[in-house]
Amino acid sequence: MERLVKDAQAVFELASEVESENRASALSDLRFAKLGEQWPSAMRKKREDEGRPCLTINRMPAFIRQVVNDARQNRPSIQVHPVDDGADVETAEIYSGLIRNIEYTSDAEVAYDTGIEHAVTCGYGYWRVGIDYASDDTFELDLRIERIPNIFSVYGDPHSLRADSSDWQDAFVLDYVPKAVFKRRYPGAKLSDWPVTQQHHQRVDRAGVWLSEYWHRSERDEVVLGLSDGTVLAEGDYRRAADVLQAEGLEVVDEREVTRSSVKQYLLSGVGVLEERDWPGRYIPLIPVYGDETVVDDRRYFRSFIRDAKDPQRMYNYWRTASTELVGLAPKAPYIGPRGAFQTQRHKWRNANRESYGFLEYDGAVAPTRQPFSGPPMGTIQEAKSAADDMKAVTGIYDSSLGARSNETSGVAIAMRQREGDVSTFHFIDNLSRAIRHTGRVLIDLIPRVYTGPRMVRVLGPSGNDPRTVRLGGGGAEAEGAGVEAKGPGAEVYDLGVGKYDLVVSSGPSYTTRREAVSQQMLEFLTKFPQAVPYIGDLLVKHMDWPDADELAKRLQAMVPAAGAGQAQAQAEAQSEAKGHEIDTYNAQTKRLVGLIDKLPPQTVLQLLGHLEPGVSEDRGAVPGSAVSAPGAPGY
Repeated sequence: MERLVKDAQAVFELASEVESENRASALSDLRFAKLGEQWPSAMRKKREDEGRPCLTINRMPAFIRQVVNDARQNRPSIQVHPVDDGADVETAEIYSGLIRNIEYTSDAEVAYDTGIEHAVTCGYGYWRVGIDYASDDTFELDLRIERIPNIFSVYGDPHSLRADSSDWQDAFVLDYVPKAVFKRRYPGAKLSDWPVTQQHHQRVDRAGVWLSEYWHRSERDEVVLGLSDGTVLAEGDYRRAADVLQAEGLEVVDEREVTRSSVKQYLLSGVGVLEERDWPGRYIPLIPVYGDETVVDDRRYFRSFIRDAKDPQRMYNYWRTASTELVGLAPKAPYIGPRGAFQTQRHKWRNANRESYGFLEYDGAVAPTRQPFSGPPMGTIQEAKSAADDMKAVTGIYDSSLGARSNETSGVAIAMRQREGDVSTFHFIDNLSRAIRHTGRVLIDLIPRVYTGPRMVRVLGPSGNDPRTVRLGGGGAEAEGAGVEAKGPGAEVYDLGVGKYDLVVSSGPSYTTRREAVSQQMLEFLTKFPQAVPYIGDLLVKHMDWPDADELAKRLQAMVPAAGAGQAQAQAEAQSEAKGHEIDTYNAQTKRLVGLIDKLPPQTVLQLLGHLEPGVSEDRGAVPGSAVSAPGAPGY
């Protein structure tokens, strides 16, 4: 164990050296943006000693909130998909719903928001995946997504190159434990600090002890065998069950070498190992979300969103302070008058530039005068405005994105300028998506190992408001494949350990935001096409944020078939009415024709009718419906 501690300290020393620049810049940015430490300490002290103003008009939080709140409104979501023949879509939905439930129960949105806010403000942030008991009265385990409020307590792998940290082999999380707590938890252990950096020594007193949570991932090569039924087993597992497998007629048809990863977690003091445990997954469960990444000389630099806006902010503070100072000095301008004009009421004249008096008497014939106020110094105001414009140009966020009026007048122009602001900051949102994607990868790896054995779990739908409980099986005869039908509705048993699954992360508006957008667009559609209300009214109400909106949507949905039946009935009635008109018209024409037949010669009537049939006897008699006989006329 002593060797393990020394090796871990060597890795930590290297990580501290590699991250030193990033950590110093991140701390400076954090103090600048959040604590308002924007004046050089020597200049601030000098101005305060002289009684001069030293204003800080901090505009950085507004820019930071613009990016962070955009990420909150467009939080990426994890969607699981099946990969191989052993996986299926239904179980993938169980994975997705279980991950959503993990996010909900552990307040993962707080972890995500804290991580992206640190990435925007400092250049990088973190959260972590943990395992804890589901409750105090059970031994079932649940996964948790937890925030890391202090980014300076985490040291990542100094050799990492991947954007999502999935290649981390080592990582450290420092913790400062009170000495009394240390003695109670680890009786007999020596009080010895983990060798922290000077930065940590300056932030705490000596009432506790520094400990290090050390994560290490090791890799080993292993031979896997492919059997004749498609099963893949490790060589060691095959040897232990070789007799049974051969008796079942299974043979080895293929083999190859693979690399297996295993993770261990240690709690270290400066001289020993206090705790040790095997982590069930193959990834270190610390998730970084990075800001603007730059690689120079094989070293990674993470820049915050406000890094380049610090100088314009300092200039803005300076020129606003100068303007305030010059305007503040204007009322202190002295009175001017001839010698001896201030003898009477001299004490009042002495304080006339600071106090207000009802009247002042003067000596002599010429009244004292005061220089008039020339107005605010336009030069300093213009410089402050230029500094404000520089902040917008550097960040890419202009007045329209910040909610203020600008020179854009049309809605299209405002929308385009807002879109420019979104595009200029999208790489932070994209990095958040990468971090959440890696979180999903860690969860998919852990879920089959944590949610084992027969148990009931809650899963959530895409909206987060439609929970349901599903039954998990522990594998074996009960679950052949991913999901197995059992007796009774909703009694399926799912084995999450069967099949392989992958995920996608959809970055876009949240479910609530999408619902609001859909309702707005549907309202615009119905305004132009109100005839569609009976057919999509239920869908519109479903997206409305009303009390009992779902119940109203169900009632409207029940009315949709009735509307269709009513339309069919109306069409049938219209067709019947048209047919009746046609019959009436035919009868009227027939009556008119019969009246004409009585007045026309028989041959003319036959020609008009046009119903002569060749080869028919011409002596068939009279035309039906008339008193005219046509002997010798052709048949019809």
